[in-house]
Amino acid sequence: LIRMKFLQLLSRKPGKLLFQVPFCQKQFPYLCLATSACLYSKKKKVNGYEQVDQEKYKNLVYSVTSYKTSAQTPETIFEEDNLLYGPPNKHRHPVKAETETPKNWVPLINPNKRIPLLNSDSALPMKISLQKTKMPSVTRILQQTISPQQAFYLERWKQKMILELGKDGFAEYTKNLFLQGELFHAALESVFLSGETASKEQRDVAVSGYLSSVQDVLKDVSEVKALESAVQHETLQYLGLVDCVAKYRGQLCVIDWKTSEKPKPFLKNTFDNPLQVAAYIGAINNDANYDFQVSCGLIVIAYKNGSPAHPHFMGPDLCLHYWNKWLLRLEEYKDKN
Repeated sequence: LIRMKFLQLLSRKPGKLLFQVPFCQKQFPYLCLATSACLYSKKKKVNGYEQVDQEKYKNLVYSVTSYKTSAQTPETIFEEDNLLYGPPNKHRHPVKAETETPKNWVPLINPNKRIPLLNSDSALPMKISLQKTKMPSVTRILQQTISPQQAFYLERWKQKMILELGKDGFAEYTKNLFLQGELFHAALESVFLSGETASKEQRDVAVSGYLSSVQDVLKDVSEVKALESAVQHETLQYLGLVDCVAKYRGQLCVIDWKTSEKPKPFLKNTFDNPLQVAAYIGAINNDANYDFQVSCGLIVIAYKNGSPAHPHFMGPDLCLHYWNKWLLRLEEYKDKN
């Protein structure tokens, strides 16, 4: 019988191994070439990429290797950052914006305004016409002081719409948007003045969806004090046209009715609308034509498809927060002009 013994390593050379396999009583050297480069005792280098979760980051690898151009836009940058570092923290504002305070701070609530003990609850809400003056409007001030990021996205949206509709088509589209807004506000005014739901004539196809959208909100609105009424801040010298001043669930509010084709379930989705409401509140409280003061606001987003509107209530603290932001924008406007 052939008795096999363990292989004995006789010599060690780079790229070559010499084994001796004894069997019977004779020994024959057996040479074997090893496929490995070397058997030195050096430590093998560890490749860190081998330990990375390939499945987890395959989208990142694809996004980096699939770009055919080097053009970067805020959208692609945000996408890459999201893949690299995860979603950004929400509501993160620059430190400067949070700590900056207006140079000439004016209180939101007017301490010098005297409110009559018995408010004049007239049957009809106040409706003061907007007069042409040299005072800038709230809308104009906000438009001329928007952030570069907002300006970028607005311009990109505009160019996208022009590409799809053409210049004439885009002009017609914006014209129809303004017309729908005007018809919607007119229908709401008729509802508040009559105390009834919109008539069949008022339920025009252009606004029927919006009216259906706000039906549940209207149930919580009472004691309307002003409708489409001009307001002006006599100290800060600006003016505006407030949609509505009424009680919402028992609290007097400046109500701003907005139309939208896309859902805006959160207050942050309304962009500068909270600043607009805060500006109107400050103007009412400093306008001698109004014998009351307001400390709350309400932004109602109505939808063309008739889905339930999103009401965004702003309590006194939140209104004061946006009032300070409005004062900064007002100062920025005055510095530019």
